[in-house]
Amino acid sequence: MVHFVGAGPGDPDLITVKGRRLLEGAQTVIYAGSLVNPALLSLCPEGCRIYDSARMTLEEVVRVMEECHEAGRDVVRLHTGDPSLYGAIREQMDRLEELSIPYEVCPGVSSFSGAAAALGLEYTLPGISQSVVITRMEGRTPVPEREKIQSFAAHQSTMVLFLSTGLLEELAKALVEGGYPPDTPAAIVYKATWPDEKKVLCQVSELAEAARREGIRKTALIIVGRVLSGEAYQRSCLYDPAFTTEFRKGKGQKEDGR
Repeated sequence: MVHFVGAGPGDPDLITVKGRRLLEGAQTVIYAGSLVNPALLSLCPEGCRIYDSARMTLEEVVRVMEECHEAGRDVVRLHTGDPSLYGAIREQMDRLEELSIPYEVCPGVSSFSGAAAALGLEYTLPGISQSVVITRMEGRTPVPEREKIQSFAAHQSTMVLFLSTGLLEELAKALVEGGYPPDTPAAIVYKATWPDEKKVLCQVSELAEAARREGIRKTALIIVGRVLSGEAYQRSCLYDPAFTTEFRKGKGQKEDGR
């Protein structure tokens, strides 16, 4: 069995209980060494074989999985954050299916959740934004034409951008071209939940300069949107005493909720 495990955003305490249990019983671990906190490897038992996939190709990763399967050894494939976001796991799972090797996915805490926690931020505020766009700038890896930053920016909803810190001048230009005003609030969160975490608040027009000033060149998330502004938002109906739900009747309302 191959277990794809989300390692969480950085803080080793943020791995799931199941993910920790899988590491504690692991026979072989292939981890994303460029991003996963190596402190998690201390959970592995003595004799566990450990491979750093930052120095491996897809073919080499799959070869280790195949060899372990033939030897009757389980594999923990440790990805940063949650493996379903920019984890390149589909191509691995396709190869495993071709080889008739069973696998499962153990989800993890994404860095976009870690960034919100670092900022004390709610991405979905009533009356401000009820949608979150998770995307990236086009770099060496292209994005579909319909998913260009300008297209998403037209909605002016909350946007979280992965893998874009080295392209901030181009990003700011695309955001403004798409519809965000230049003074739209933005944040750069470097290594969310790590000991050296850094948070920088700015405006869309200031993203590139703010990153240069703080020496941030990679391993950061960019958050854009009015949820960062601190402006007044609507109270949630869910906890409004006048709002009837399945579990309680609103005060001052009739039994039918009117």
